[in-house]
Amino acid sequence: MPQPKRKPQQTNKKSNIDLKTGDTFPLTIKRLGINGEGIGYFKRGAVFVPGALPGEEIVAKATKIHERFAEAEIHKIRKKSPSRVMPPCKVYELCGGCQLQHLHYDDQLAHKRDLVVQSLERYTKLSVQKLDIRQTIGMDNPWHYRNKSQFQVGKRDKKVIAGLYSMDSHKLIDIDECIVQHPLTNKVTTTVKQILADLSIPVFDERSRKGSVKTIVTRIGVETGQVQVVLVTVTKELPREEAVVAEIEMRLPEVTSIMHNFNPKKTSLIFGDKTRHLRGKQAIQEQLDVFTYELSARAFFQLNPYQTKKLYKEAEKAAGLTGTEKVVDAYCGVGTIGIWLSANAGEVRGMDVIADGIKDAQENAKAQGIENISFEVGKAEQVLPKWVKEGWKPDVVVVDPPRTGCDQALLKTILQVKPKTLVYVSCNPSTLAKDIDHLSRNYKVQYIQPVDMFPQTAHVEAVVKLVLKK
Repeated sequence: MPQPKRKPQQTNKKSNIDLKTGDTFPLTIKRLGINGEGIGYFKRGAVFVPGALPGEEIVAKATKIHERFAEAEIHKIRKKSPSRVMPPCKVYELCGGCQLQHLHYDDQLAHKRDLVVQSLERYTKLSVQKLDIRQTIGMDNPWHYRNKSQFQVGKRDKKVIAGLYSMDSHKLIDIDECIVQHPLTNKVTTTVKQILADLSIPVFDERSRKGSVKTIVTRIGVETGQVQVVLVTVTKELPREEAVVAEIEMRLPEVTSIMHNFNPKKTSLIFGDKTRHLRGKQAIQEQLDVFTYELSARAFFQLNPYQTKKLYKEAEKAAGLTGTEKVVDAYCGVGTIGIWLSANAGEVRGMDVIADGIKDAQENAKAQGIENISFEVGKAEQVLPKWVKEGWKPDVVVVDPPRTGCDQALLKTILQVKPKTLVYVSCNPSTLAKDIDHLSRNYKVQYIQPVDMFPQTAHVEAVVKLVLKK
């Protein structure tokens, strides 16, 4: 899953960097950027080079020139980094899913901590070197960890293909085996792709906007072994629906839930608003530690269950609960964090905008006999003030927002409500730093714990404990 692309500045001004497209020039790589690319400096201008590593001396070839920076590719490596390794994936250089397979895993972990540091230095006024920023928690085996794949479907030379788009392009890369995906998601997706081909199901063509099936979504409950397949189409109906379902049931007995989602919009979002149940159960189950969770098709759930346990234990540690606290689980999804914390809390309340997720959260709590937790559909920045107005004020607020960070209205609400402890679970160092800067008027960063949820990629998550200033 690649990070957002750097947006070139739209300008007609002459570049400050004395380079032209196609120029080759010597470059020493100083550090890695947020997308995993090497960064060097040519005549004081930053140059971004995918695949280059810190300490390497390369000959770079300019590919794009912008006003304040340039993009380049490796023309030749004169001095290799001792951290460089051979990427084991056969489509690594074509696919945009991973960015760091060429970097030794120990060094990936160090880089991800540095990403957090860089973001704090760029977006906050804090004395970053004085902060307690801990070493990144990694995986013992950083492969085959993802429990969900969302492969786009297309055709090439009359053959049905499914995979991910190449970085910075709309070229679809056919992937039979993704080595960061759980083996069963690979097997199921590849088999469903073959079923579509065998039954001559019209797959969606992005250019002509014709066809039907757009995406194959496969999710597995790693601990339970249950598998869900969601076929996303741009048409209201799934062509030859009964035949497709029958073939999936016959060829893939491990699939326990088959769903159809309708998404006709031209958007980067995978799912549309309407999901139909085709066969089997409407949801699958996953287990984390002693807790079991129901996962419907559109419900958010962490993609790396192995590291999720470590992440939630860090959130639990940061919350520092004693058994009496009132806790808010903002952006609660299917209630994973709230349920995890409930045993040591007085009361937990969660909220999320996705109604299906809240329904799953309520079922998850009920199934496990947890009575001190409740969930509500709505925006955190609207629901939390309502609770406070009703006389319910939290001691601890846990936020686990999307990559865009917390809504500004929620940050404002937190500053007004002033819970003693704020636990921020982040999947984006840049928005984390911006939100911390906003919160720093009332809150002090006690520590930051990076967690590697996505080995081989440039992503890093972090658990931050913020405490109310006295």
